[in-house]
Amino acid sequence: MDYLWTPWRYQYVTKTGEAQECIFCAAASDTVHDRERLVVHRAARNLVMLNRYPYTSGHVMVVPYEHAPSLEAVADETLVELIGLARLAEKHLRALYRPDGLNLGFNIGRSAGAGIAEHIHMHALPRWTGDTSFMTAVGETRVLPEDLGTTWTKLWRAFAE
Repeated sequence: MDYLWTPWRYQYVTKTGEAQECIFCAAASDTVHDRERLVVHRAARNLVMLNRYPYTSGHVMVVPYEHAPSLEAVADETLVELIGLARLAEKHLRALYRPDGLNLGFNIGRSAGAGIAEHIHMHALPRWTGDTSFMTAVGETRVLPEDLGTTWTKLWRAFAE
């Protein structure tokens, strides 16, 4: 069995301090600054936004408007729409980035790796064979070929069509 270690996430996952505004709730309530908040699409019950600290270019999250820590805490209609948006994100990521595969999933709870454990969200990110390099594993540095502004524009246009 192979193990993939992610030491660069340790500081983020274990960070403590004063309670801050939930970034997902802030993005949900601020419909004026979608680009700054990295929101690429809004639906009735969920939004799709870029991950500010992506593992790969194109890393998005599907986020319910409702502030809830688990799947069981959100309405069935929200979950149905969330999965539909994940499918749409998969379609757009495949078309725009031509990945070899995708990671789709939830980290529910801090011990499971959730950086924001209080607000459920689903990650969708394109992956390529061999996309993990020594820079990530040894240098605690990610090399991303595309800045967030370019990624936002590509995905915003794709969802707008």
